[in-house]
Amino acid sequence: QVQLVESGGGLVQAGGSLRLSCAASGRTFSAYAMGWFRQAPGKEREFVAAIKWTTSGTYYANSVKGRFTISRDNAKNTVYLQMNSLKPEDTAVYYCAARRGYASTLTLGQNYDYWGQGTQVTGSS
Repeated sequence: QVQLVESGGGLVQAGGSLRLSCAASGRTFSAYAMGWFRQAPGKEREFVAAIKWTTSGTYYANSVKGRFTISRDNAKNTVYLQMNSLKPEDTAVYYCAARRGYASTLTLGQNYDYWGQGTQVTGSS
């Protein structure tokens, strides 16, 4: 079984920065890709960013492109989400997810096999 544990959430003023971390553990962790999703109160979960584990190919939602950066540290089995220029509309619970095998698209939550418990990010105006 794979466990994903997010950390780094918090309250930040508009324009500020936060870095989320997601540490993966398990007997043998191997992922094709990892992603970040978020869910704001009263809204559906939405894709934020994804990264392929071996090629480091990255994908971003238009709403965060140019402000957020996803990266990974293979040795630590950890994926990061650097969030800059935060806006109040970025407020949400952020979830880390892992996909074991190949997927043609990494922007759909249904394509991921494992999920973390989520971490709250609040951008104040």
